[in-house]
Amino acid sequence: MRGFTTSIVHSDRLDPIEHGSLHKPIHATVAYGYDDVRDLADVFQGKSSGYSYARQVNPTVSALEAKMSRMERGIATVCFSTGMAAIGTMLFALLREGDHFVSSSFLFGNTNSLFLSFAAHGVDVTFVDAARTSAVEDALRLNTKLVFVETIANPRTQVSDLDGIGAVCRERGLVYVVDNTMTSPYLFQPVTVGASLIVNSLTKYIGGHGNALGGAITETGLHDWTAFANIYDAYKKGDARKWAITQMRKKGLRDFGATLGAEAAHHLSLGAETLALRQERQCANAQALVDLLAAHPKVRRVYYPGLADHPQHAKTMALFRHPGALFSFELVDGIDAFAFLNRLQVVIKSSNLGDNRTLAIPVAETIYHEMGPQRRASMGIADSLIRISTGIEDVEDLLGDFEQALA
Repeated sequence: MRGFTTSIVHSDRLDPIEHGSLHKPIHATVAYGYDDVRDLADVFQGKSSGYSYARQVNPTVSALEAKMSRMERGIATVCFSTGMAAIGTMLFALLREGDHFVSSSFLFGNTNSLFLSFAAHGVDVTFVDAARTSAVEDALRLNTKLVFVETIANPRTQVSDLDGIGAVCRERGLVYVVDNTMTSPYLFQPVTVGASLIVNSLTKYIGGHGNALGGAITETGLHDWTAFANIYDAYKKGDARKWAITQMRKKGLRDFGATLGAEAAHHLSLGAETLALRQERQCANAQALVDLLAAHPKVRRVYYPGLADHPQHAKTMALFRHPGALFSFELVDGIDAFAFLNRLQVVIKSSNLGDNRTLAIPVAETIYHEMGPQRRASMGIADSLIRISTGIEDVEDLLGDFEQALA
């Protein structure tokens, strides 16, 4: 077993690369030719490995998938064009009309919207407080197939009871899906709490540079797919641990078409090499900013799992390498959040997160605006809430920027 970063940096060269290249090159092709048509047929039928059509497979993307599997200690990965495509395709491939799943109520806004869209098409969802395992248990039904949680919620930073929910899913034979985007495989590996499938938005910390979209689903090999009713007979071949991930690639990428392009895969793969280095700096910067804001008279409250008064602080410190690089806060009454944000000079006003640059956004007026005031209130999102995704800038510059904006 090599270290985390060593494994990522040398991942591509574990398989032969053309001309001794240190990186898997960009394979900008849609189709693949074979000298013997029997070989082409065998690849299409899954009898042998190979490349058929770029909607499902590409060598550059395959290299990134192998890298993700090593990062998450999984047995296989499928990559998609975005993180949302990964989640949507996973549900599309595994659930059917009449099925039910349980989800954390503290969801990323787009994921919440996606799940409600599935509910409108006959796949029911129940939202619960995933910080309490008992809430998940109480929501289970006879037709429940899956439980979906995020590690740390965006933007209020609630932390799911990851190990407790994992134990329940294992006892009940449920598929346990953990979205690891906010922590990344460097801060946390969901396989340690029994996750069946791991979601990552590669756009965020793994890519890290804000220059490519991507998403991934990683199979851990821990779930018994032979007992899962929704696997089609065509995919019940070979290693049963890979039946679901194969169905996601076939029914998902082939039928749904949310394919990750080779150039984006190349950007994401290169970005992943410095994940650990970036996250060490980002998390340290987050803690420094949180300490400043938590003691400032113009700040009403700060939400960050690294604070001792955070409801899931103990859980955070037990499970994660660091408490993350994202936090949110509310200013005291009478201070215009927009005016404060406009005074920031180093910090960029932008909707992304996990970037090398520190980004800030007013939550209620932007990414959670469509949700409406009632749903925002149920999630604890105040109208004045500001979200910060910390980057890798010099900490003195960040602290000075916040201090002058609050002055």
